Amino acid sequence: MVADFDLNDFQAEDDGRGDVPDAPRSARDLEAVYDIPVQVSAVLGKATMQVNQLLKLGRGAVVELDRKVGEAIDIYVNNRLVARGEVVVVEDRLGVTMTEIIKTERT
Repeated sequence: MVADFDLNDFQAEDDGRGDVPDAPRSARDLEAVYDIPVQVSAVLGKATMQVNQLLKLGRGAVVELDRKVGEAIDIYVNNRLVARGEVVVVEDRLGVTMTEIIKTERT
């Protein structure tokens, strides 16, 4: 599933402070954030091992991860979990398809 948003559909919400206009937001209102870099990470799985085990690893070594084949991977943006997805092959590269968006409560 690929998320396809029309930025013209976003509208401002009144937060009670009176500083948000009632007019709908447009894509032009968001242009200031378009060039802000973000770090996107797709985590296939995790493993825990002792340093002596790590030092014994060599070329061709296999590290067993905590995920099973076909299980969803975690997708992070700036170290915050935002989605889960599946690994896909695009031409000769790996990619990720988002299958679930994770909504978190803001604190």
